[in-house]
Amino acid sequence: MAAKIRKGDKVVVLTGKDKGKSGEVLSVNPSEGRAVVRGVNVVRRATKQSAQTEGGMVAKESPIHVSNIAHADPKSGEATRVGFKILDDGRKVRVAKRSGVQIDG
Repeated sequence: MAAKIRKGDKVVVLTGKDKGKSGEVLSVNPSEGRAVVRGVNVVRRATKQSAQTEGGMVAKESPIHVSNIAHADPKSGEATRVGFKILDDGRKVRVAKRSGVQIDG
């Protein structure tokens, strides 16, 4: 199945403690069906000091299930579903269902 959510996409959180927040996808793990979104599902972890990093409480983004996020419509910024369209030159691109705007460049 084609990837509907990819690294670099702008998404909106649909459910959970961060409902309504939006951010950019930092990474996607298709085998687990999870994605890491900037500024969403932030957790604080205690880390030991190392040569490169300082120890203490560090805030970082934790993965969120892809069913709990949706694409942000390029026109309005609201949540939208994603469809696919074949262009005249044969390329397959993602399209926002809400506005019909092409997501891929």
